[in-house]
Amino acid sequence: MLRYLTAGESHGKGLVVIVEGLPAGLPVTVDDIGNELARRRLGYGRGPRMKFESDEITLLAGIRHGRTLGSPVAIEIGNSEWERKWTEEMSPHPGATTQRLTTPRPGHADLTGMQKYALDDARDVLERASARETAARVAAGAVAKRLLSHLGTEVGSHVIRLGPVRAATSVRPGPGGFGAVDESEVRCLDADAADAMVAAIVAAQKAGDSLGGVVEVVAHGVPIGLGSHVHWDRKLDGLLAQAFLSIQAVKGVEIGDGFDVAGRPGSAAHDPIVWDAERSMYRRTSSNAGGIEGGMSTGEVLIAHVAMKPLATLNRPVLATVDTATKEAGVSFRERTDVTAVPAMGVVAEAMCALVLASESLRKFGGDSLGEFVRNHDAFVAQVRTQSARIDTTSGLEAEVAPLNWNESEAFDGTGPSRS
Repeated sequence: MLRYLTAGESHGKGLVVIVEGLPAGLPVTVDDIGNELARRRLGYGRGPRMKFESDEITLLAGIRHGRTLGSPVAIEIGNSEWERKWTEEMSPHPGATTQRLTTPRPGHADLTGMQKYALDDARDVLERASARETAARVAAGAVAKRLLSHLGTEVGSHVIRLGPVRAATSVRPGPGGFGAVDESEVRCLDADAADAMVAAIVAAQKAGDSLGGVVEVVAHGVPIGLGSHVHWDRKLDGLLAQAFLSIQAVKGVEIGDGFDVAGRPGSAAHDPIVWDAERSMYRRTSSNAGGIEGGMSTGEVLIAHVAMKPLATLNRPVLATVDTATKEAGVSFRERTDVTAVPAMGVVAEAMCALVLASESLRKFGGDSLGEFVRNHDAFVAQVRTQSARIDTTSGLEAEVAPLNWNESEAFDGTGPSRS
């Protein structure tokens, strides 16, 4: 299994993530992580911070000469602003004098966190509750994506709703098609909807308001059988829902057609199963279940919708609150913010999905080295294909099973077999 832990505050010296459970021999570079973090900064409607903030990546442990060692991987993401502006405000040393924030924002962790931890300064809460923490998750997710790529699994996302604007539901990235998403300034493949989304962001910006939205997370090439029907806390859809809902400002998740399926008759709600003789495998002819049945991946494309509420920090502070020091009515304070972070949230949701799929893949296939992990996966794939193609022996018939799409005699060098 894969475990990870993040640490750090929004305006602190930096963020740190430790990832444990990776097999030895996985190629990982600063560029692999930096490219994903750069994608997180994308999206029309982001605030000025994105223009000058840089992610200073340091691989602290667990990687030597570009490959994992099998020990915990530690990654630091330095805050380029800290030394210039926040050294006193976020100093870990006693005696610093800073102004307290006492007007908590509705919709944020401020007030409840102050009450829970007996604090009198909202900054003690908001710094950790900030979505800046997701940069550490994206770094961990970048490593998880690298691992999944050796199984032929690809995870991506695209925006299907932003504020009042909905994209055409028929537009979905296919395998290898996620690059086109990032070419859109709102990460939406529907060009007409993308233009309308930009217009909605401009209108909200002029009003000093914020917008939420929905992203669709898509994973191609997911192995059959990740998760389990046996225990409640092993179900793949449950693990994904928890991961997505842990993202700051996310308030809703559905797998596949989720809520729409609830209003259909059973005859129109499920995915028919057919036999693909050419590929010697079972297939579903639709994706209502989002690639998960009984808490297990079916091998079909995995689909999830993740809904983000509008950000709680507004450029025009109008949300009513109470000053916790004086108990007088007031408005919530303004911190630097975005009009919308929905396109960026999609990148975070990809990372969370990749971390869950990587963890469950390691649980199922095991292996201390990348080569062993891939061999175990491929042996399972061969087993499923043979079992699926088997015909009742009482009939005297046997099925011919197509060979795997890699050279079984190929030597493993830690990078896994070449895939066609």
